[in-house]
Amino acid sequence: MNNDIYQIKIELKHSKPKIWRKVLMPSNMGLEDLHYIIQKVMGWENCHLHQFMKNNAFYLPEEEVEDAGPFSMRNIVDYTDVLISTVLVNVKDKIIYEYDFGDSWEHQVTLEKILPYDSSKMYPLCIKGKNACPPEDCGGIWAYYNILETLNNSKHEDYEDYTEWYGNIDPEKFDLDEINARLNWKS
Repeated sequence: MNNDIYQIKIELKHSKPKIWRKVLMPSNMGLEDLHYIIQKVMGWENCHLHQFMKNNAFYLPEEEVEDAGPFSMRNIVDYTDVLISTVLVNVKDKIIYEYDFGDSWEHQVTLEKILPYDSSKMYPLCIKGKNACPPEDCGGIWAYYNILETLNNSKHEDYEDYTEWYGNIDPEKFDLDEINARLNWKS
């Protein structure tokens, strides 16, 4: 059994300023575990389809592979038994995680370090991050920036509707303790 710990960086693509998280996780966890980790650290609710992409391969959960059917033109892989260590092998290796194909939230997942197991820590563990994740179902990264702009302009025609739908959004909010409490899904 491999006891290495991966330090990965998860960045929401096209976000400016960058929305990102650094997470420590055992290298022998699966892509399904990585999916749940990303959901938790980014604040998503796991309500939509998702996939991982690397080297023209599309890694999907078993039920989504079955739905793709035999005529799919893509190289589709059931990720049920795929360990993260088989797709992120070397430091600086990357994989793309896409969540919610309508809003198309794309995340770049980069292996930053391979560390020894530390029995004093509980894994997975978020160690750092920056900025709040956009609300789910808001329309994608460009719609999120439009929402923020509208919420900062009380004279905007959509201000009241957006305030009712989204409340006050603090785009700089990052609460490490809250994220790590969400990560504790397996205990």
